[in-house]
Amino acid sequence: MAKKYLHWGKSTSIDLFGCDLKLISKPQPIKKFVSGIIKKINMTAHGPCYIERFGQGNLEGLSAMQFIETSSITVHCDEPQCRAFIDIFSCKDFDEKKAQKFAVSYFKAKTSKAKTTYR
Repeated sequence: MAKKYLHWGKSTSIDLFGCDLKLISKPQPIKKFVSGIIKKINMTAHGPCYIERFGQGNLEGLSAMQFIETSSITVHCDEPQCRAFIDIFSCKDFDEKKAQKFAVSYFKAKTSKAKTTYR
């Protein structure tokens, strides 16, 4: 008989469409977003936020990675199509609807979708 596990954490993926290009194409606004979402969902940053631009052509863009005490937050920006993709994984519970609402508001997204998985 297989062992039954309780979920250990929650993973929320937030996809934003029609974002403000100025906010997804520069490191400082993305860093400010990461700091803001950490506060909004009551988490604690662990170490610095890493932001890099990489990729080529239509796949080039900024990505951010922030460890939190209970896992991580990542942001990937698609400048040509004005999209942003945010992933939050934490073994501490958080309000995924608050996270989505904050992300939409911050990046001035026209539409969004989100999916939460318990792992």
